[in-house]
Amino acid sequence: MSNCTLMRSEILDDWVDCSFMCGVDCRGHAKYPCLQVFVNLSYTGKKTVLHYNDEAIQVNPKCFYIPKCLRDRTELLAEAEKIKNSLLRSNGTPFNCFYIPGKKPEDAIMYKKYTLSVVVHCLFWPTLMLAGGALIVALVKLTQHLSRVCTSYSLAHEDTQALTPVSEESQERRPGKLDQLLRWRPNQQQIQHTSLSEG
Repeated sequence: MSNCTLMRSEILDDWVDCSFMCGVDCRGHAKYPCLQVFVNLSYTGKKTVLHYNDEAIQVNPKCFYIPKCLRDRTELLAEAEKIKNSLLRSNGTPFNCFYIPGKKPEDAIMYKKYTLSVVVHCLFWPTLMLAGGALIVALVKLTQHLSRVCTSYSLAHEDTQALTPVSEESQERRPGKLDQLLRWRPNQQQIQHTSLSEG
């Protein structure tokens, strides 16, 4: 971050070629005026070319901004004059600007298109969605693994019970249904006989 003070702004005589879409398979060609702005950069104390944002430097290093490509030259020129007059109204008052010595030492930027907050905001939601999707897939895989483990354990337990022999003592201790029925009937008859005798 640095401070810039306007020194000069002018519209160059040589207009810049541009192209625009006029239909599905149609591309038109036109020209737009190049507004060039020079400022005094407080960081270096030198005369520097000012650009509206970092995208303007990549498209055309000479111009302050890149207007929309139109066929109407009058409209484009009026827009450039409006921006020029707006800059001149600063009356030499310093304003904030950005300076990147390593990349473009001869250029300054009025606004950064891709600030740290914009980058973090653009990366936060996709990263969050990706992490959520990965967590859901991991939970599904874990559920499937636990289901297979439970099924294997259940089958192994059933096989173990089927292979284990029943001891003779346990068979003797377990009375059959027929034995229970036969033991019950004499008792029942004795109870009935006793009740008749008392009567």
